[in-house]
Amino acid sequence: MSSPAVAHQAQLLRADLILLLVTVLAAVSWMFSKEALAEFPPLLFMACRFTLAGFILAIPGRRALRRLKAEEWRASAKVGVLFGVAMSFWIMGLFNAHTLGEGAFITSLAVVLVPLLSWLIFREPPARAMFLALPLAIGGLALLSLRQGFNPDPGQIFFFISALLLSLTFILNGRAAARISALALSAIQLVLVGIVAFSASVVLESWPAVFTPTMWLWLWLSVIVGTAARFLLQTYAQGLASPSHAAVIMILEPVWTAVFAAFWFDERMAIAQITGCGLILLALLVNRWSVVKDWFRR
Repeated sequence: MSSPAVAHQAQLLRADLILLLVTVLAAVSWMFSKEALAEFPPLLFMACRFTLAGFILAIPGRRALRRLKAEEWRASAKVGVLFGVAMSFWIMGLFNAHTLGEGAFITSLAVVLVPLLSWLIFREPPARAMFLALPLAIGGLALLSLRQGFNPDPGQIFFFISALLLSLTFILNGRAAARISALALSAIQLVLVGIVAFSASVVLESWPAVFTPTMWLWLWLSVIVGTAARFLLQTYAQGLASPSHAAVIMILEPVWTAVFAAFWFDERMAIAQITGCGLILLALLVNRWSVVKDWFRR
């Protein structure tokens, strides 16, 4: 094998390992957030977490931010506001969730919904895999809702609305990222998520009189480990590999979340819920099957 080929394989391996770490950090972030919600109002927590993380990312991204044109700021802001609404629904889902693993798999449906919304809204022809992945995802979602009959709880509904909005965010973000620095785009979007959540919190929530040491602990772990470090590493790793390559490994996030929640919170799911999660995971794999095959052929 030639030196350039060896270097390329080494680069892809480094990207794989970093992205694997990103999925672990993303899953651990679910634990930190759930712990924080024991004392934090959910929207206020989201506001603090994302605003602080956005300002942290703005430090390494300051040069790219200064170079942005007015229309690039507007494009970033539009996606950021939509992302903020999506994450506000996500945190309400987490606040009401029975099991984190179940919530992670419902949220991961955003990936399956992306080609469907691209087809319905932007008339982009979908891959044939979508027509197989979508029924699997719907079946999995139905099984997750089987508690004494078809009875979805508020947490599941919030997570599903979040998945719908996140799928639209992914589409618009992909169009914006084609011409805007990923680091600058991430910093702007995280701050705007914080602003959207803060605005909703002012209207809808009562704030605690004091912040306890425990609240600060889970907040800063969520900010530094679960948000800033995760986005920095993800941005770096995606620069080493194609987005489709990275997407395969990111499938692992809900799997890690379910495993960590089982140990951290002693969560257990019924057979129907486990089967539902399995169908959603299968839908994710089918949705990206062509990329998965290429990944294993390396």
